[in-house]
Amino acid sequence: MKKTLLSLALAASMGLVSGLASAETRITYKSAKSTSSYYQMAVQIAEAMKAGTDGDIIVTVEESQGSVQNVMEVRARGGDYVFTTPPVLVRLAQGGKAMFEGKSDPKFNDIRALFPIPSLTMHFVMSEDSGVTDFSGMEGKTILLGKGSFGAREGEKYLKLFGLEGKVDLAEVELSNAVAALKNGQIDGFVTAGSFPAPNVIEAAASTGVKVISLNDDQIAQTKRTKLVIPAGTYAGQSEDIVTTSLPVVAYTTTAMDDDAAYELTKTFWEQKGDMGNAAPWWNGVDEGLMGNITGKIHPGALRYYKEAGFELTPEQQ
Repeated sequence: MKKTLLSLALAASMGLVSGLASAETRITYKSAKSTSSYYQMAVQIAEAMKAGTDGDIIVTVEESQGSVQNVMEVRARGGDYVFTTPPVLVRLAQGGKAMFEGKSDPKFNDIRALFPIPSLTMHFVMSEDSGVTDFSGMEGKTILLGKGSFGAREGEKYLKLFGLEGKVDLAEVELSNAVAALKNGQIDGFVTAGSFPAPNVIEAAASTGVKVISLNDDQIAQTKRTKLVIPAGTYAGQSEDIVTTSLPVVAYTTTAMDDDAAYELTKTFWEQKGDMGNAAPWWNGVDEGLMGNITGKIHPGALRYYKEAGFELTPEQQ
């Protein structure tokens, strides 16, 4: 009788251990404002993780006010926290510089990369009717920059760099109205930053016809941003590659995350990326080439996957 009870107890405990081992992993993914494309990407990643792991990884998406907030929250978060931000902000946080001056925290040094996501890509979009094919041709034209966004700030910077400050008319129109304003001739062009293909550029190219301006190597060097090529055929009527700039964006966690969890997250992301690209073309711009945009260390669990998959990594990433 005692042996039977002991056997039952052992069987029950083994079942409990087995149940714990197969318990789902819950992740909080903090991205961007709910109206942004990056929030949509976060939702797609959550769906891909659930599908790719048969529900073993459950991702809850949290809205964010921006990348700086995402980094700052590392101080109070645990091993289930994943967030997106440009790598440059991680460097600034770890150095206590710029917006992180006086806000240093040892946990910033524990930030580790998982995988790249679509970059913020600059688009200088001009209507075909404007006849503008390069930056010099923008002089005297009416351009919509928008307000408060990365694209607006970056666009204003480029106008100064390329000698156009005060030489273009800046339209007082919300960026959300850019395509309508382009159609009715209220503006000659607009500046937008987001993953490519950008929905508003797709709409403008299909409905009115546009020319997306390319930058030359000297102009790219002046911007101090990362070069990015938008392949020909991405937008309607685009017969040549568009050479522009981008701000890389990466999904991060910290060393508090379990190695196995980081491994599964990274492995599932790359395995599901093709299906995500079928649903939303911006994922098709993410490939092994974007790994070079990760300038800091990669999480050990993610490193295990990259080595298994044969990715080329830099010494600094390891």
